[in-house]
Amino acid sequence: MEKEIFRKSFIEKLDKNFPEQSKYFEFRLKIFCEFNTLIFEINKCLILELSRASITLTNNLLERLLKLALINNETGIGPIELEKWNEVFEEPNRKYNSIQLGKSIELCKKHELISQAEKDYLFNIVRVLLRNGFSHSDSSEILKDLPDESVMFGGSFTDPNADLKEVKINQKIMPTFQALQMEGFAKTNAKLYFKFVYDLIFKIEQRLIEKNKN
Repeated sequence: MEKEIFRKSFIEKLDKNFPEQSKYFEFRLKIFCEFNTLIFEINKCLILELSRASITLTNNLLERLLKLALINNETGIGPIELEKWNEVFEEPNRKYNSIQLGKSIELCKKHELISQAEKDYLFNIVRVLLRNGFSHSDSSEILKDLPDESVMFGGSFTDPNADLKEVKINQKIMPTFQALQMEGFAKTNAKLYFKFVYDLIFKIEQRLIEKNKN
């Protein structure tokens, strides 16, 4: 494929989507500064309409956010002397760095780093649909409400006058149709999912700040 085709497509998507997405480049993190480049990367995916890439990276952002929230909740967010870094972070890192998403959601709620509504959304929607559907390539929950049989019609390129043949297809088990459905789901949900996680970062930062005032 020629380079000019990519250039034209990139410019068209930039002109189309930048006005809506540019606000996500204007932020200042107080605690989770390591997310600066990742947020930029996800937003660039959204501008270029790389929806599945955006969701997968947003999954990464969310899982890391919850783990770092737990680590910062334990270590505090104040300055730490350089020679004490290993001592301070070793145990929290051991406790939280490898836990699964469900556990991190539960612990963040226990420590009041997320609300009950946020916990429910993360556990019932994000964990099941977005994380499993894209990071684990499990489309079963996303596609479960599709009918077991969809009526389609097959024809012949060699004999255009031939009668169309009715065929009943289960889209939930056919890889080609699974891919099409997942692509559509990603396009519909990528921006909303990113916005939820983006907003959650600042909410958790504020909760950590409030907790450390005491």
